Amino acid sequence: MIYMDNAATFWPKPPSVIQAMTDYMTNIGANSGRSGHRLAIEAGRIVYETREAVAELFNISDPLRVVFCSNATEALNLAMRGFLQAGDGVITSSIEHNSVMRPLRALEKEGIEVTVVNCSSQGFLDPHDVQAAIKSNTKLIVLNHASNVVGSILPVAEVGKIARENDLVLLVDAAQTVGAYPIDAEAMNIDLLAFTGHKAMYGPQGTGGLYVREGIDLKPLKWGGTGSRSEEEYQPDFLPDKYESGTMNIVGLAGLGAGVRFVLSEDIDKIRENEKNLTRKLLNGLLNIEDITVYGGLDVDRQVGLVSFNIEGVSPSEVGFQLDEEYEIMCRVGLHCAPAAHKTIGTFPIGTVRLSLSHFTTEEEIGETIRAVVEIALNKG
Repeated sequence: MIYMDNAATFWPKPPSVIQAMTDYMTNIGANSGRSGHRLAIEAGRIVYETREAVAELFNISDPLRVVFCSNATEALNLAMRGFLQAGDGVITSSIEHNSVMRPLRALEKEGIEVTVVNCSSQGFLDPHDVQAAIKSNTKLIVLNHASNVVGSILPVAEVGKIARENDLVLLVDAAQTVGAYPIDAEAMNIDLLAFTGHKAMYGPQGTGGLYVREGIDLKPLKWGGTGSRSEEEYQPDFLPDKYESGTMNIVGLAGLGAGVRFVLSEDIDKIRENEKNLTRKLLNGLLNIEDITVYGGLDVDRQVGLVSFNIEGVSPSEVGFQLDEEYEIMCRVGLHCAPAAHKTIGTFPIGTVRLSLSHFTTEEEIGETIRAVVEIALNKG
């Protein structure tokens, strides 16, 4: 079996991730911040060390600015709903995932003005177009760091500079880049950074979070027990407790911490170079197949490790079915929860076939995948 669906969730996980989760469930099992006994203290240590690892990955000086959520979608909702008020304006791009577009469309009905800046048909964004879209009521810019459809990397640092110069807040959806692409929140002028743990951070599903720059105040999505200030009936006003009500997914955070430490030990720059080499091999192979259209910029320096394509005369769903049933190659087909992106690249409503890589993908697996696509294209009649 060849797993080429890492843009949906990374698999396999490093053995250290599985071991960390097993160790927590076997030897600790307690809740952090709710008791003072040794097992609760050990659980609290796991949570804090995971915060520290995430902060190191993003070059964040204060780990307490890292708020844990169940995924990037929850983090994005916390950021947008917690920051915007009726009458405010927000700018986003036409290449966004529904985890951005759906909350924005809901907020639009509540009095938020949404401006969508068009990307090119290759999925790239011109920072000057963002600058031109700023209005007097604009308060927030929301961008994904890389498209989950074509992998195109958006100019987050350049837009961050524009945001700072105009006293705006930049929120970045880093679901497709965290762990696979170097991110320096400070140098890139990122104010709010939403991340998911189950992709290139190599953690389990149900983990993720939001980095909140100092000076930014968000209204919580939920209120409740935090283990701190238990004598008060009002929500704590300090981070991370203000945004972390309820029992945390500590076993998941144990796995996430191990996943981030794996990324740090492998070196993010080396991970990125490996991904570029694998992506180049995949692109070159697909581009040489007759009757295939490959979407995006086709430039490994400007995209992450995923490639979308279609075979003329064969629906994406049929290609995906054949890859699975006949070749045991796992991929994702369709609209990838990103209809706006597919409209931008011209593949709506049928979508595309998406192949996505991880640090564990081998050149041999890419070669076998290319051969399988060649056979499907040749036998389509």
